[in-house]
Amino acid sequence: MGTKKHLTLKESPPNFEHSMKRLEEIVEKLESGSVSLDNAMELYEEGVKISKQCLEKLTQAELKLKKLSKDVNGNLELFKENEE
Repeated sequence: MGTKKHLTLKESPPNFEHSMKRLEEIVEKLESGSVSLDNAMELYEEGVKISKQCLEKLTQAELKLKKLSKDVNGNLELFKENEE
């Protein structure tokens, strides 16, 4: 039997887009009702972990965007922690 696709997520952190695609796959499988209860529980647990990772990435991106400011020339610059 080959390696399951979701096990590769543990090897290296996926990018946001890959994580969202995997979440969509999980939702489709769960909504189809064609998976066993045990498999559904595994998929659900994987989905929860991925959604937490995505939320963390979004939170980090939001914080970074809140720190951006335009300088006098209209260029965006990042506020340093001690400048806030």
